[in-house]
Amino acid sequence: MLQGSQVPVLLRPTRVLQLRLFFDLFKLRIGLVIGLTAIAGLAVAHGSSLPAWRVFALALAVTMAAAAAGAFNQMAERDLDARMRRTRNRAFVTGRLTAGPAWLAAIAATGATGIALAAFALNAMTAIYIFLGAFTYAVVYTIWLKRRTWWNIVIGGLAGSFAVLAGAAAVSPQRLEALPLAFAIVLFLWTPPHFWSLAIAFHDDYAAAKVPMLPVVIGDARAARTIFACAALLVAASLVPAVIGMGALYLTTAIGAGAYLLVKSAQLLRAPNQRAAMANFHASLAYLALLIGAAIADASLKL
Repeated sequence: MLQGSQVPVLLRPTRVLQLRLFFDLFKLRIGLVIGLTAIAGLAVAHGSSLPAWRVFALALAVTMAAAAAGAFNQMAERDLDARMRRTRNRAFVTGRLTAGPAWLAAIAATGATGIALAAFALNAMTAIYIFLGAFTYAVVYTIWLKRRTWWNIVIGGLAGSFAVLAGAAAVSPQRLEALPLAFAIVLFLWTPPHFWSLAIAFHDDYAAAKVPMLPVVIGDARAARTIFACAALLVAASLVPAVIGMGALYLTTAIGAGAYLLVKSAQLLRAPNQRAAMANFHASLAYLALLIGAAIADASLKL
């Protein structure tokens, strides 16, 4: 039987705090974005259209698996989080939640339920891609790489790519098409400059926690040059889907949003400080949201 802080909903003083604790623990901001990314993969794939309940099941399954991976990340990294100003108020650090077998089982059950939902409502290939995305973030990134190498976030970026492929597999499980693959590559290339910008902004935190993020390893100035180069590669890659099938709406958005991202990356290059890094971090979020929205809208216009 769960006791103490292991029962978050029953023991929080207000409903607002309960919801916030749940939202933060499972990193639902990220989870919801990953769910929308899967919808984008579904939208750009060729295949028969799905009924609304299966589209919802896809989004829910991906979000649940991503949420489980995010919660596991917080439990596994509570020692690192305690050393960082940005994360030292997380629930497993402060003691509002107690890490242990009960929470590990609850997190595993959340992820397994999402994967099982995908297998039941869609197909096995979709479930496999969802599993791979969660595994990449929870195990490959969090356990194997984050504390060891600056390649952590590069390889960890595959988690978002698997969400795109899961969406595509929902309507085309037998083959991997060029358009979803191109969009998955965009997601892969987006992750490093996004998180390295955050790592510049919180350089001292990552250094104190001894996490080898790129700015800690090579310095902020060199990391900013790398971010700009990666952003340029990302913007170029985002145009490929327009060449192989996406329409004018997507192309226009990719050009406009890409120009905005490059401007912010150039500002970071000129002044690699916390303010410019956070501006670039938020610009990369806006860039991804616009690309996802444009991909979904562009595909909808073709129906």
